[in-house]
Amino acid sequence: MSVRAVIFDVYQTLLEVGPPPDDADARWRALWTRLPGNTPPPSLAAFTADCEAVIRREHALAREQGVAWPEVYWPAVTVAAAPALRALDPSVLDDWLFAHAQLVRTVRLDPHAGDVLRRLASTGIAQGIASNAQPYTWRELEDALRTVGLDGACFDPALRFWSFEQGFSKPDPHVFRLLSARLRARGISPDETLMVGDRLDNDVAPARRAGWQAWHLGRAGPVTVPGGSGDACLASAARLTVPESGECRRDDRTTGSGEVSGTKPAELVGDWQALDRFLARVVEGYPFAANQSTS
Repeated sequence: MSVRAVIFDVYQTLLEVGPPPDDADARWRALWTRLPGNTPPPSLAAFTADCEAVIRREHALAREQGVAWPEVYWPAVTVAAAPALRALDPSVLDDWLFAHAQLVRTVRLDPHAGDVLRRLASTGIAQGIASNAQPYTWRELEDALRTVGLDGACFDPALRFWSFEQGFSKPDPHVFRLLSARLRARGISPDETLMVGDRLDNDVAPARRAGWQAWHLGRAGPVTVPGGSGDACLASAARLTVPESGECRRDDRTTGSGEVSGTKPAELVGDWQALDRFLARVVEGYPFAANQSTS
């Protein structure tokens, strides 16, 4: 088994998602005062409920049109839910919505993700993203990467799938077919591609159906991401017990050496440290040493 491209999920994979800040309501009221006019502010919960109603309507319409896994465009949703936002210029609205996103949950780069991204970048291997996302997602990711001296340039622009740009989301098979076509243009086959994500339903299962290898990151929990669907909504992945020795495989066709026999795509399970060790075995030139710290 060799890996020549790694595609990452964002939320609860590259970015840890935590609870809202303690002062979310106070910051929300201050954020609302930045809007022109004197419209009384709704509560943060009421604004969320109004947006969710718009999303339900948009999803229903998309499904009527044959889109099985629809995605919305969050700025349009919020303007429909709160007409006062129409007065903002697009760039100002983007900043306003980014500030709002920080009120409904907190995000930070996983403490071990930066090490893996940096080592992969040193090999020249293709790195990409497959994320159920909204416009603020890229800004959140770049801000988080800067905390460890990285930036978004490590991800190939042509290998970034953002659901809000396409109108559909994971686990739609078109997500993986689209990225597979772009990878083939680089001479990379599906079985040389590894999907890394925290969700069995959105990341692992559809990647394996597309012929990719898949790494199920051993973390689970509820995720709240405003405006999204799939892994960008309230959801919970199956909880896993990960062996201390590293990754385990859910493909029972393995040899004594740990290599996968046959052609069935492997599904591997483990945390970031286990992924680090695995990549050292399957990526040429990966600079991991057994005595290196992954903290």
